[in-house]
Amino acid sequence: MVPPWPDFRPVRAERFWEGARSTSHRALAQGALVPLATRIIDQPGLAPFVLRELQSRPPRHLGAEGPKPNPFQPWDQPLEVERIGSGHVLLLNKYPVQDSHLLVITSSWQPQSGWLTPGDWQAVAAVAADTGGLWFFNSSATAGASQPHRHLQLLPRRAEESSCPLASRFEAILEGQDAPLPWQHRLSRRRDPLDGQDLSELYEEHCQSLGLGERRNDSAPRQAYNLLFDDHWFLTVLRSREHCAGYSVNGLGFAGYLLATAASEPDWLAEHGPWSLLAEVAVAAD
Repeated sequence: MVPPWPDFRPVRAERFWEGARSTSHRALAQGALVPLATRIIDQPGLAPFVLRELQSRPPRHLGAEGPKPNPFQPWDQPLEVERIGSGHVLLLNKYPVQDSHLLVITSSWQPQSGWLTPGDWQAVAAVAADTGGLWFFNSSATAGASQPHRHLQLLPRRAEESSCPLASRFEAILEGQDAPLPWQHRLSRRRDPLDGQDLSELYEEHCQSLGLGERRNDSAPRQAYNLLFDDHWFLTVLRSREHCAGYSVNGLGFAGYLLATAASEPDWLAEHGPWSLLAEVAVAAD
């Protein structure tokens, strides 16, 4: 019997992942890497979502003092893992919750709120050919972006691991075995997990169908959005606001990862649940 979901498991060298580990050791010793301490909150009604509570001091982008205007120009050299072609750099996230949280940034200024380009997607594909996992992109502050300089993010995963808590839900929807997500979005099956052209075409298709516009006609996307993708699926979600009940929600929220801080309202989440939290920050379905 043929399984209903294609078993894409590319053989990857994971050289970038190993480079991220080595760079992490050096950056920690130099004080350039500042991992965030969290603990998982076990609360009824949350599954399959994973809720973490921040226990260390919030990073600057979550605090009142805010980040410096552009921390990627220039970027923190101890966090650099490798250059990707002539236009992109692979960096460690300075404030990771997960080890080896990676960023693909443009080496020269490009706005986070602008269009992603074929060159951006080729850089992502170059990394994805070596190291797989959950990718996400926050298009602006409304979508949870903490920095104005273009960056896509990768949480590395092994081939046998699920990319995120909601991955099985997305796969079931694509197989017609579950109800669609209750907000304005597009969810598509990946055609080739290692192809930048595949990513670029899906991105443009989703943007057009969701009313975000077209790169050749519009100076920038017309609305905030999140992208999430792995080897199997590609998801775009329209955003209406960045937070609700004290929970700051970026693309990881729509993957099933939530983070509570001192500002969060746990009673609200316990009463309404994580799906309601996402509904509050996404654009309602027509």
